Amino acid sequence: MGDLLLVRHGETEWSLSGRHTSWTDLPLARRGEEQAKSLAPLFAGRTFALALTSPLGRAERTAELAGLYDAVREPDLHEWDYGAYEGVTTLEIHRTRPDWYLWNDGVPPGPAGHPGESPIEVGQRADRVLSRIGTALDSGDVVLVAHAHFLRVLTARRLGLPAADGRLFQLTTGTVSRLSTEHGRPVVAEWNVTGATAAGH
Repeated sequence: MGDLLLVRHGETEWSLSGRHTSWTDLPLARRGEEQAKSLAPLFAGRTFALALTSPLGRAERTAELAGLYDAVREPDLHEWDYGAYEGVTTLEIHRTRPDWYLWNDGVPPGPAGHPGESPIEVGQRADRVLSRIGTALDSGDVVLVAHAHFLRVLTARRLGLPAADGRLFQLTTGTVSRLSTEHGRPVVAEWNVTGATAAGH
């Protein structure tokens, strides 16, 4: 059984300011590009049974700069649809909904084509991704390049937890995390590894 590597894309202007970003296709900020480039040594010389990326530009650019040139677009890897909260910070939401918590409450509907998603709905997408990569994991390591909230949900589902337990796994920009197995069961082996962290080892 191979390991599952999770790459969160590099920093964007909105990730830096805390604005919820799902379908808005922002480019990487300068620091985000540097973060992505710094990951390249972690992947150099490695062979993956499968590499998939979110179709959004910030994820695809991160994959490219990290040297994952063969990554294939997977629509189900897109970020949580934040509905009406796209581009809005949690602080701003709390002004009118002080008890709002994404992991419990989901989001209200947004513009046409963006109805928003509940944790369970994001979990269903994560389950589809896990089903798709199952055979590949049997033959080697798999790498996914995507977004914070989605990858947190996917981690929860990989570990056999409810989708909302993704709240337990804080994930920062421009990092690699590794889910492995111990005694045949999925475990977190590494989390939020940066190129700088790896270079310091």
